[in-house]
Amino acid sequence: MSAEINLNDLRRRMNGAIENLKNEFAGLRTGRASVHLLDPVVVDAYGSKMPLNQVATVSTPESRLISVQIWDKTMVAATEKAIRNAGLGLNPVTDGQTLRIPIPELNEERRAELTKVAGKYAEQARIAIRNVRRDGMDTIKRLEKDSEISQDEQKNYSDQIQKLTDEMIKDVDATTEIKEKEIMQV
Repeated sequence: MSAEINLNDLRRRMNGAIENLKNEFAGLRTGRASVHLLDPVVVDAYGSKMPLNQVATVSTPESRLISVQIWDKTMVAATEKAIRNAGLGLNPVTDGQTLRIPIPELNEERRAELTKVAGKYAEQARIAIRNVRRDGMDTIKRLEKDSEISQDEQKNYSDQIQKLTDEMIKDVDATTEIKEKEIMQV
């Protein structure tokens, strides 16, 4: 096993956690309608959980309104429930097979709630990055135990993995800070 490939794989996996965080943040909007606002919504459909965009078409006909055109009329109630329970503070209005979702003005309390949600997303990303670090550390410990690398090499790889982890956590913190400022901006 080449250690360089191992470090590149760890970097790729950590970057995946950061990309996921950025996608989650795309769903946290600040008072303007966006089709990405509903990206985190998962609907109980046909015996499994499906992303909203796989059961409906999402559009923004106005800057303060999201329209969700549901393809199967039997999914209207499940979709409405999923949007209400997504923790986004949205209340859809059913109109046949269409859900109209007005985007409320963000008050100070709602902004604080959204920053807490952003903080939860960031913590999930940090945990994912730490899990990747743990996998890498376990691998180099096993390689050292199996005498495939020396103790010095293990220490060197361990330091590199920790440096990479610290760098990625710093990136998560910076991304989170930017998003929180965007949310709190009036």
